[in-house]
Amino acid sequence: MKINKTEAQWREQLSDEQYQVCREKGTERPFTGEYVHFDDKGAYRCVCCQQVLFESITKFDAGCGWPSFWEVADKKAVTFVEDKSHGMERTEVLCSSCDAHLGHVFPDGPEPTGLRYCMNSVALSFTDKE
Repeated sequence: MKINKTEAQWREQLSDEQYQVCREKGTERPFTGEYVHFDDKGAYRCVCCQQVLFESITKFDAGCGWPSFWEVADKKAVTFVEDKSHGMERTEVLCSSCDAHLGHVFPDGPEPTGLRYCMNSVALSFTDKE
């Protein structure tokens, strides 16, 4: 189900940094995010709507400064958009439920997918594995 909120509702729900990244397509500074060097077992969710996006088993250290994953928890959890901003050609990753900007995906990750989902920590929340 698609979540539609007004910008005022998003501003009320999210911190300034979360709003800037998730709703205005910003990026947190590298190596500053809560989940860069985080190794607990569980699920990473969209901070805006709590949809499960990634499982900890797919997280790896890409050395890029942002939490990276080689696969999404469910292919229906994300959508992709061509991003030609900042003079680059990249693939933006959005939450399929609320259209939150999460980060970008690159074709330089480990096997078995060869993908690197480079996400902003501030766009994620974490749920421990029970």
